[in-house]
Amino acid sequence: MVNSNLALLPEYNPPVEITVQESPVKWCSVSLSDVISRGKRLEASVFDVDARQARRIVEDGKYPATMVCGESGLASAYTRGRFKRIWVEKSDFPIYQPSTILDIKPTPDGYISSRTKVNIDSLRVSKGQILMTCSGTIGKVAYVSDTLDNLIFSHDLLRIDCKDPVDAGYLYAYFKTEVGNKILTTNMYGAVISHIEAEHLQMVPIPVAPFTIREKINELVVQSYALRDESNALVDEATRIMIAELHLPPISELKKNASIANTFSVRLSNLDCRVDASYHVPVVNAIIEQFQRNAEEVTIVGDSRISKEVILPGRFKRVYVDEGYGRVLIGGKQVNELDPSGKKYLSIAKHDKRINRELFIKEGTTLITRSGTIGKVALVPRHWENWVASEHIIRVVPASDDIAGYLNIFLASEYGHQLITRFTYGSVVDEIDDNHVRQIAIPLLKNHDAQKEINDLALTANKKRYEAYCLEQEALKIMNDKVIFAK
Repeated sequence: MVNSNLALLPEYNPPVEITVQESPVKWCSVSLSDVISRGKRLEASVFDVDARQARRIVEDGKYPATMVCGESGLASAYTRGRFKRIWVEKSDFPIYQPSTILDIKPTPDGYISSRTKVNIDSLRVSKGQILMTCSGTIGKVAYVSDTLDNLIFSHDLLRIDCKDPVDAGYLYAYFKTEVGNKILTTNMYGAVISHIEAEHLQMVPIPVAPFTIREKINELVVQSYALRDESNALVDEATRIMIAELHLPPISELKKNASIANTFSVRLSNLDCRVDASYHVPVVNAIIEQFQRNAEEVTIVGDSRISKEVILPGRFKRVYVDEGYGRVLIGGKQVNELDPSGKKYLSIAKHDKRINRELFIKEGTTLITRSGTIGKVALVPRHWENWVASEHIIRVVPASDDIAGYLNIFLASEYGHQLITRFTYGSVVDEIDDNHVRQIAIPLLKNHDAQKEINDLALTANKKRYEAYCLEQEALKIMNDKVIFAK
């Protein structure tokens, strides 16, 4: 209804000017001599602007620069020739993939026969070396301590020997920095697989800091890896105690005794609505029978005495942001690393509710990969506190600190792995879910003191891994502040 014929002039609102912030185009000019010196290569990635800036920082820095390798370099590097592997079920020659150098406690990819036409001893790595992935994801480095010493690795791994042992940790820290890694990873070739060779390190500059600084960085790196070795020894001891208390024979023996043929029968009452053979493999029953004979009680992970909750986040579309604007996100491939490589950052603004509800992780939580490679198990250390794990990782929140370490040791053992992977389903991509994890059988020991010792050993190992991380971060800070960006 109109009460008046008075017309009002609407308030004038000027149009809002929308400014679109566009990323500037990255470009640079390249001299002909640069093209020739880089092997007459014309790919833009070889002359990456950020990489050129990184080189300039090193070459114009406070300390004189030399090349990583070469006559005046700090080290020498080499790879091994390709060879055809003869795989066997078990032998004295376990072989490891290059990607496992990042794992705190690497596991072998398989076993090769002594008849393999290669000098197997030449494939072993030595304590004090720096290892670098040179194919696929390149430039990932590790320091060879007691854990990796004398292990056999495939040919796709660069071995770096420093002329002065003090430079081993120094070189490791340099390649872990953003500047050092950026320079390294611009030396690529190949349209499909990125690859580097030993001679490429003759074109990678590195600042030569005073001996005292190099010695300090090396000392921190060596101490960091020593703590990782100690943590692995504690985990091994905890696992040994558990196996001894449960009188568990080797998995290979259980498999041998469980079934001679590749066929077996299953009672209808034991089907559990699963008709896939992998769920009913005899070795699983053999393991559970051992538990029942030697444990005080066999319960399940979903028992309230074992876990508060088992969390499987739902799938969602991720919004990534730059470092400093979101939570660190790690995936299943990274759960066995101390400082997960290739970290991404999930937007807090877009995912805050979901992060707080189901994505963030807490110290002492056991993580289990649920798809692709199933059954990788990790115990969340302190420096992962409030990081975000992807929805491809199941979280098992322990009922208390008194069970957290024991739960992890059991699930991470080869016996726990068999009980986890029995639930695998899927024809193309293997999967398990949180309901499966809740049903995993877990034995409680008759010897309560032994169970407590296992738990304490695991938690102590996790603490040492946090301390190892802190030492490495201190080494990287010195490298950045007192060497690369020193004024």
